[in-house]
Amino acid sequence: MHIGILRTDSVSPEWVPTYGEYPDMFERLLSAEDQALTFTTWNVEAGHFPDNVDAADGFLITGSKSSVYDDKDWIRTLEDFVRECHAAQRKVIGICFGHQLVAQALGGSVGKSPKGWGVGVNCYNVDRQAFDVADADQVCLLASHQDQVITAPPGAKRIAENAHCEVAGMALGDHILTFQGHPEFTPAYSREIMTFRREMIGERRVAQGLDSLEQRRHEGDRVARWMLAFFKR
Repeated sequence: MHIGILRTDSVSPEWVPTYGEYPDMFERLLSAEDQALTFTTWNVEAGHFPDNVDAADGFLITGSKSSVYDDKDWIRTLEDFVRECHAAQRKVIGICFGHQLVAQALGGSVGKSPKGWGVGVNCYNVDRQAFDVADADQVCLLASHQDQVITAPPGAKRIAENAHCEVAGMALGDHILTFQGHPEFTPAYSREIMTFRREMIGERRVAQGLDSLEQRRHEGDRVARWMLAFFKR
């Protein structure tokens, strides 16, 4: 299987030697479950896009520090590409910013959460009737977001939620899957981000997020298996 990664941000240069760029994180995560996978990355933030929706078997949209409602040409072009994939029923997975971008592109809405930042390991209730590849009723994932999906697009099924983020995952047909959490993150990388953004996030919320790294297990590996099952079916 050939997965196209649509890169929407860059890792801070001082962290790249340790963690890699965001596509590297996804390649490590998914290849640990299937070593036969191949990948191509398009840096859409820099204006580089696939020639068409057939350039890969499926596409994965990464997280970003940008907001989907920012007035940036590459974001509008990415929305157009998502709509093309949707029309062709080409597989798309969106993570964090990607989750929000897909929602907005297909008619949903996105905004800043009135409940503040979601950071650290967050646990979500999973609707297994709406998302039949899930293997449990709950999943815990690292999160780092202030924006979130407010309303899902028409026809989308809400597949994950918690008290902080009511639309934490969506499925649309057999070809769209999104999550607000970050399966590709590691606890160490999450710690770096929270520490770096301490003033922005707020001391109390950062303390809670750091504590969650010790109290809950990040289950990115489980979500990786869900993602691959979705891509392959």
